[in-house]
Amino acid sequence: MENFIFSLNVTIPIFLVMVLGWGLKQRGMLNDDFVAAANKFNFNVTLPVLLFRDISSVDIRAVFDLEYVLFCAAASSVCFWLIWGGTKLFLKDKSMTGAFVQASFRSSAAVMGLAFIQNLYGQSAMGPLMIIGAVPLYNIYSVIVLTFEGAAEEKEANSDKIRKALRNVLKNPIIISIFLGLLASFFEIDFPTVMDKTVANVAQMATPLALISLGAGYEGRKALAKIKPSFAAAFIKLVVQPALFVPAAAVMGFTGEKMIGILIMLASPTTPSCYIMAKNMKNDGTLTASIVVMTTLLASFTLTGWIFLLKTMGYI
Repeated sequence: MENFIFSLNVTIPIFLVMVLGWGLKQRGMLNDDFVAAANKFNFNVTLPVLLFRDISSVDIRAVFDLEYVLFCAAASSVCFWLIWGGTKLFLKDKSMTGAFVQASFRSSAAVMGLAFIQNLYGQSAMGPLMIIGAVPLYNIYSVIVLTFEGAAEEKEANSDKIRKALRNVLKNPIIISIFLGLLASFFEIDFPTVMDKTVANVAQMATPLALISLGAGYEGRKALAKIKPSFAAAFIKLVVQPALFVPAAAVMGFTGEKMIGILIMLASPTTPSCYIMAKNMKNDGTLTASIVVMTTLLASFTLTGWIFLLKTMGYI
């Protein structure tokens, strides 16, 4: 029961902020122009600053664990390619492919993931290490699938799509921020207090603004028409991925903070930044928002079950 309440305390407030955004839109306080501007601001400014802050604050030389980082990278990669392949085979509406694949494999590792780890273990170095192994690939793979499957890209040749995907990866602000954060951590750059506080203030805007804009942009009637693919994506995200890779992590000997980091990477709700990227890259924002909402609601139950199972078996 304690684990269930803990999970609710993490997921329900996030869901309620999305509901607030939706309610403000219905009352006319927010409009589509706000949603578009907020999504662009989040994608280019607040989310990159959040990731830079989290990674640059870790002593990467002291805590780096290559085996753990490689496992996170390998698990993320296998999940992505399996889901994309399966989606190409089984999803009938091909216009949903990019949004479905991204929202099915990409977790809220940097936001909700760190919250879970810190609640269980306090300040932990394993959370940022998991971010280093998974989040850059989340963004690279998301850019690739959204570029290849976006509505505006259908008539382009494959060579043009590849070049465009490479350009999008290289100029992706989230990927750039992770790289800069690693450099700052590795070289132990000590920023002035005024800069640290400025970065912290901007980073704190990322999650609430993303959730408000997601709620404000949520199109309920259209989302209900896509309830089946939303549920399928949620099942893959919250049940199938951890069922495949948590046992593999146990076989490799990962326990405690490392196991929780892997579980969060695989089984936490879909990150709100999926919605921002899908909208910015001309993919299905309605389906993405629906999957984010559904995984956020269901994660309080599924994550509780996974945590209970791992505690019972002595892995955490």
